[in-house]
Amino acid sequence: MNRSMVNLRQSPLWMRSLMALSGLPLLVLLAGCPDDSLPPPAAAGSMPIAATAPSTSRSTVYPSQPTPALQAAKPQTSKASGPSAQQTASQQPQQPASLPNAPATQQTSRKAQDLINRVETTYNSGVSNYNANHLDAARMDFDSAVDLMLSSGMDLKGDQQLADEFESLVSRINSLEMVALKEGNGFSPKVEPAPLDVALGEVTFGPPDPALLGKVNAELKTTQSDLPLVVNNYVAGFISYFSNSQAGHAHLVASLERAGKYKEMIQRILRENGVPQDLIYQAVAESGFQPQALNARSGAGGMWQFMPFAGAYNLERNGYFDERFDPEKSTVAYAKYMKGLYAQFGDWYLAMAAYDWGPGNVQRAVSRTGYADFWELLRHNAMPAETRAYVPGIIAAAIMAKNPQQYGLANITPMAPVLFDTVSTSYAIDLRLVADLTSASVSEIVALNPALLRMQTPRDIPYDLRLPPGSKQVFLERLKDIPEDNRASWRFHVVKAGETLDDIATNFHARATEISSVNEITAANPMATGDELVIPIHSSGSNGEQHYKARRGDTLVTIADHFGVTVEQLRSWNHMSTNTVAAGRTIFVAEPVRLAPSVRASRTKRGARTSVKASSRSSAHSPAHSAATKSSASNRKSAPSTKAGAKKTTKKK
Repeated sequence: MNRSMVNLRQSPLWMRSLMALSGLPLLVLLAGCPDDSLPPPAAAGSMPIAATAPSTSRSTVYPSQPTPALQAAKPQTSKASGPSAQQTASQQPQQPASLPNAPATQQTSRKAQDLINRVETTYNSGVSNYNANHLDAARMDFDSAVDLMLSSGMDLKGDQQLADEFESLVSRINSLEMVALKEGNGFSPKVEPAPLDVALGEVTFGPPDPALLGKVNAELKTTQSDLPLVVNNYVAGFISYFSNSQAGHAHLVASLERAGKYKEMIQRILRENGVPQDLIYQAVAESGFQPQALNARSGAGGMWQFMPFAGAYNLERNGYFDERFDPEKSTVAYAKYMKGLYAQFGDWYLAMAAYDWGPGNVQRAVSRTGYADFWELLRHNAMPAETRAYVPGIIAAAIMAKNPQQYGLANITPMAPVLFDTVSTSYAIDLRLVADLTSASVSEIVALNPALLRMQTPRDIPYDLRLPPGSKQVFLERLKDIPEDNRASWRFHVVKAGETLDDIATNFHARATEISSVNEITAANPMATGDELVIPIHSSGSNGEQHYKARRGDTLVTIADHFGVTVEQLRSWNHMSTNTVAAGRTIFVAEPVRLAPSVRASRTKRGARTSVKASSRSSAHSPAHSAATKSSASNRKSAPSTKAGAKKTTKKK
């Protein structure tokens, strides 16, 4: 749902709240942020962020200078209206040269400032690409800027200068994403509107239709629900719209089909938390069961549309992942919050209204009118139009879903439940390598991990990586052969019939000599069909995207020839219409994978991919090579002929 109705009193929740170094999270809270009557479980800090958000118009965004230590905080914009203030530049103070005998604190401060300078340079490159509408390149730069801080080894929590910079950086990048998404060209893909968002402005609440009211009342007598269900002209208006409007009906059908992916999980969590399981239909109003739904105007995100506020419920948001987009963790947060709202109001309809509008606003409406009843507040026009429509729309969706024959929903085929194995990672691993190791497609891995903001897991931050069901054992077995420091850039490949070493090297943009060395391929022990090879790759980027910076004289024809792709592919990946490439422009030379659940998560057994070029952050290749050769001395094995999870055979002699 639209999160424009955010109380200005809630704005101080955007605070400096960098928590443990292992995440530096900017935690999130529901849009209906609790007031004093329902305090959040975790207290936040008290200072606003140091940088204002860029303009929501497509006007030029000017790069900022490196952020000085303890820069004076600037006024914060209301989250109700989205980013609105033009970002301003701050002057970089002159830094004294570091002397040999300078105090440790002075040297540390200089080191921190040097890091900030590099981060800001990278961020400003992203802003330049953003202004040029090169959004893919902008995202590369923004990811690189965050990477510089997370991989610096410096105390990002204890050093206030770095803490300010990190929070400001994440906030500025998020604000630019909101602007781009609002215009339909965001870094993240657009998501289908939720059914209730489509219905707003279309539903009419005229005199009730006696025939429809009689029909629905008769159905309610045999409809089982653990949530109170009533019918009146407001509910009937939504039932009529979802039944008779082609667009309304199509969006409801699509929403209920997607619900199959998460229904068992959601109802289990609701049951475990002691709230009605039919609250699942609130997701119809919020997101249409889309884990990566994002409201461009307010910044609310995920299946349950949490706001990006610092606060509660252990939903972490950092440079690598945003747990608002994790279906299971966000559902746990939703269930706990709804349980608290019901404890406050003692009525599920008021609790739902408070979820949309905020409990403080609902409480004041009750005090002002004297009615602790949603329908009375509606009749007295005590709530905004969105909230007045919110509860009837959810009730209508629940009634229709529970009576599919009567409302043309009998032929709905729910999507298969999302099933997965889980491994805990505290190392960076590229999702392309994960796909290689599990014999899955990259899209499948991306779909299973919607909370990941980029193409790799975080380094030195615990993360539960989801794998296709039945693939955990083969993943762990194959992973042993790849040194931890190289998992963000190296690849894995099962040799196909007719492939040569040069073919494999060309496909992965690797070196045949290094593939031979790491896998002990010799004239006496040649490569054979079915062998499992570790593919060492020199990383050319820091965020898992394979890209190339054009030089003077380059054209799409010469670049396509160099990287073994077609000109048509380069045009598609980079949104280009001509073969001309400006010198200095960064372009994709492999298909950029969008981080969105665009495919079903049910796993299909497929061969290892060779067309996706790997490129991600890793340590320097050369120092790791000798150690990698030893650790990978037994890594060339015959691929298992059975399904994922079977043990591999011993090394081919």
